[in-house]
Amino acid sequence: MAENLQNATLNTTKDDDRKEILELYKDLRVTDVRDGMDWVGMHGYGTVDHSVKPLFRTKVVGIARTARYMPFEGPYPRVTGDEYTEWVKWYYSEVCNDPWGHDIEEGDFVVLDVSGIDVGLLGSNNTLDHKAKGCVGYLTNGGGIRDTDEVILQKIPVWSKFVSQGMDQARIRFDQKDVPVAIGGVAIYPGDVVVADGDGVVVVPRHLAYEVAKYAHQELKGDKTGRRNLYERLGWELDHTVI
Repeated sequence: MAENLQNATLNTTKDDDRKEILELYKDLRVTDVRDGMDWVGMHGYGTVDHSVKPLFRTKVVGIARTARYMPFEGPYPRVTGDEYTEWVKWYYSEVCNDPWGHDIEEGDFVVLDVSGIDVGLLGSNNTLDHKAKGCVGYLTNGGGIRDTDEVILQKIPVWSKFVSQGMDQARIRFDQKDVPVAIGGVAIYPGDVVVADGDGVVVVPRHLAYEVAKYAHQELKGDKTGRRNLYERLGWELDHTVI
């Protein structure tokens, strides 16, 4: 009983910390967070390579939920038609599945190391399912996204290197979940803070989340004050970016 109460307390603390961090970062821009990282001495770390771009312009803050996929080594199927359909069922059941999808919590930013493979691991269907579970966005180091017209229509944020057409079969296999992954030169651990917008993606190690946020808010406040003064000088109506 005592052990169960202790575990419940730890889980509650973790959940409360998660909510607090998401609230702390929700108004911060990528540039603010980048500045905050500099302020704590992380000048050369955290910024995902600029080759990883948004599918459409939006802003997302979330907590990293990670998974890693590897190239499929074979053997490749020697069947077609209806026999291929049966092989595909086996493939998705035993080779390329997504157990991490069952773990998604509200506020998760799914980070997928797909080994740079040109494959549509994400599409209009599974991303919508994950959105219903609380996923706020996706980050990959390859393609990993297809059905992009529908994905954009459904307003599902994705940052990737490119768009893919091909399905998973005979291209990729699931390796591990909840492990460190490497995306665009940044090591991303489960629970790290991911901030993404039109300027790209920056990742904050979880143990630095509060310290980085302190200085990120300092920079955001200074920017808003300066720009608000300029808005007033120009006679512009104030908007949410300066209020």
